Amino acid sequence: MDTKPATVEMEERKQELSRFGDDEEQQRLTRRLLWKLDVRILPVLALLFLCSFLDRTNVGNAKIIGLEKDIKISDHQYDIGLAIYYLFYICSELPSNLVLKKVSPKIWLPFLTITWGIITMCLGFVQNYGSFVAVRALLGVAEGGLLPGMILYLSSFYRRADLALRIGLFYTAASLSGAFGGLLARGLAEIGPRGGLEGWRWIFIIEGLLTIVCGFLSYVVLPNSVETTSFLTAEEREFGHERLMLDNPMSSQGTLAPEEQAFMWSEVIRGVLNVQVWLSASAYFAILSGLYSFGLFLPTIIQNLGFAKDANQVQLWSVIPYAVATVVTVAVAVISDRLQLRGVVMLFVLPIAIVGYAVIANIDSPRVQYGMTFLMATGQYASVPCILVWMSNNSAGHYKRATTSALQLAIANAGGFVATFNYPKRDGPQFHRGHTIILGLLVSAWFMILFNVLYCAKINRDKRSGKYDKFSDKNDDRNPDFKMIL
Repeated sequence: MDTKPATVEMEERKQELSRFGDDEEQQRLTRRLLWKLDVRILPVLALLFLCSFLDRTNVGNAKIIGLEKDIKISDHQYDIGLAIYYLFYICSELPSNLVLKKVSPKIWLPFLTITWGIITMCLGFVQNYGSFVAVRALLGVAEGGLLPGMILYLSSFYRRADLALRIGLFYTAASLSGAFGGLLARGLAEIGPRGGLEGWRWIFIIEGLLTIVCGFLSYVVLPNSVETTSFLTAEEREFGHERLMLDNPMSSQGTLAPEEQAFMWSEVIRGVLNVQVWLSASAYFAILSGLYSFGLFLPTIIQNLGFAKDANQVQLWSVIPYAVATVVTVAVAVISDRLQLRGVVMLFVLPIAIVGYAVIANIDSPRVQYGMTFLMATGQYASVPCILVWMSNNSAGHYKRATTSALQLAIANAGGFVATFNYPKRDGPQFHRGHTIILGLLVSAWFMILFNVLYCAKINRDKRSGKYDKFSDKNDDRNPDFKMIL
């Protein structure tokens, strides 16, 4: 089929939007559209992600109030249980993302949530090492598809320039889970021993029940796409579709729109061989090694600092660094969207965490060490929305985007293995080795981000010089009019 030049298509799309009014009217319509999407979608995704992070890290809270002693496992066996979780989590991410469109997000995301909620409840009834490992493995399978699925899902509602703030908003649920999780764990632990169950078991049982409720809620609330969204008017649905088309190198007159694209293994392979994926995933691996270490072992670190009198105070002291990180994460996401920069912003944010780890690894003062946890949390959490949205921004073609988003997360989540074995009890209270390992990883992440920024800049230069003109008929990121975001 003959196709028009992409620049002509883009102008035609802008002309198509003119039927919705002048620029001022379009801006009002955009604000109304985004507000409705934000209010309806983001709170639900944030709630699901909060549940995911709670159910992933509540084992750290349970550990300090008796899990190991009651099921008679060693510190090393506990670490094996965590590592098994991450292994199965990683293996489920890419298959889940490829299934998402076939099953539909409205069904698949709630299904995953309800499933892992049931599995989390099962953790409250484990009696030995074998059952602990088996349930953690199943939890990894169920939870693995959520985050890549949510990123892919959001890209079907928001333009590239809108995504960092939205991902930042729901990702703050991860940092809030640290604050909320500590408080919730403290309260739930007070239930036991009751009904023949210790307090730590009630943490899993109640949080699993809450997750199941949230899963059913998400099925009722989440729409499948802009075109089928019931809470938008007909005009808003049509405008939303046309607005999304502005991010496509070609309109549906030339090639198939993303929602109409058939599955092709060549798109999966193109995603796997993408240099940006490996640079971005390597950096994200390092960041998640630090984040997961932080989430799993912050209570242990605070306990070893000596200024918390009991486990309840440890939970409370762990709240404050997460709360601060939440505010900064949203602010950085806003700046990233305004500037339309991802990696460049991270080059300034990540050093905050690097300083935190460099100091805490070498200073003995408990007060200074606790102060550094604020920098560690802030620098890492604030970097995540940028790196999550960066790969999605620079991938076009549904199945290529599905592959790159999931593959980046699969590689990055291998950081869970580092986190699992990074803070053994024998290294306390200083944990110099663990902090130094994360410090080295974060420094390497900074360089991976720098290389990726330079690589994206090179692609943009090559497109301007005509090296990509042979792909002008492609409706994907190879099109010369598709510019990489730095």
